[in-house]
Amino acid sequence: MSAMFEVRDLRVLYGGHPVVEIPRLTIEEEEVLAIIGPNGSGKSTLLRVLALLEKPAEGQVCFKGQPINYKRSLLPYRRRLALVMQHPILRNTSTFENAATGLRFRHLPEREVKRRVSNWLNKLGIAHLDKRNAHTLSGGESQRACLARALSLEPDLLLLDEPFAALDEPSRVSLIDDLQNILNEVSVTTVFVTHDRSEALIFGKKVAVMMGGRIQQLGTPEEVFSKPSNEAVAAFVGADNIISGLVSKAQNGLVSVDAHEREIVAIGSYAVGERLVLCIRPEDVVIEPYSSAAPITSARNKLKGRVVRCTPLGPQYRVVLDCDFPLVSLISKQSFQELSLVERAEVIASFKASGVHIIGKRV
Repeated sequence: MSAMFEVRDLRVLYGGHPVVEIPRLTIEEEEVLAIIGPNGSGKSTLLRVLALLEKPAEGQVCFKGQPINYKRSLLPYRRRLALVMQHPILRNTSTFENAATGLRFRHLPEREVKRRVSNWLNKLGIAHLDKRNAHTLSGGESQRACLARALSLEPDLLLLDEPFAALDEPSRVSLIDDLQNILNEVSVTTVFVTHDRSEALIFGKKVAVMMGGRIQQLGTPEEVFSKPSNEAVAAFVGADNIISGLVSKAQNGLVSVDAHEREIVAIGSYAVGERLVLCIRPEDVVIEPYSSAAPITSARNKLKGRVVRCTPLGPQYRVVLDCDFPLVSLISKQSFQELSLVERAEVIASFKASGVHIIGKRV
């Protein structure tokens, strides 16, 4: 598989200050790359560079192996890209004509325009709105029209800048499902910018975490969400449990870490006395009643704790425990009800040694 887009030694400056600094980023053909990060991290600026709407102060941008020459016309490159923004931008004409805009600019035959546009309006579920004035569409319908316009171009690279952020929840869920099916079908190289972790997990075959204008980690969703590279990434991707402690024992590929006078066992090879930073995803923490005669799990780590707070999150509950340090568990609504959890209830929190990710040493 060859590279569709590549940036090298990229720097973007605003007011003389760097807002994006990326030594190297390669986007392979047919890859779906999700770029996630907090607001102001540089995600959308990077996307504008990829869309050739922003010229970097330094560095090289390559499209299919060819360096972009900003002194020449960028139109031949831009015609191979399609961009969908967070807020739909639609002309005061029909839904069909909005979806056909790019094809009209390219002077395609009318028969081909009709074939492509009708196909994508149908796939996106708005074929019945083809004659409706686009300014009367709902938010979800408007974004579907923008996606139809982009996909009708049959682009080499599809760029999506927070396309669901402005939608109500039912419209967002419906469009996410449809777009997921479409991307699986057409295999178009896609760069997807979002601050929503769940969207990155749904769409990304590869995930890049941006913070402070830099890519802090790049890898598969499993690598990024289960094995964050540092504390900032861990906190952003939802690894609520970040704990530091001293190695008290080390043998047979396992380390015992003394954290707030509690022992946590993890997989790794470190020397006794080293201070480590541990990361445990809340969904890996199992809660059992303290009075349970027989533990329901064979996990090495079992900590007595007390329920501090329970927060409903749709089909799940976020349970904060006091185990001499805060420990967060994410359990199903059914488990929450079966455990009859209330504040101050005593429980046992369990998690496997393999569920403890060692971020690294703390100086």
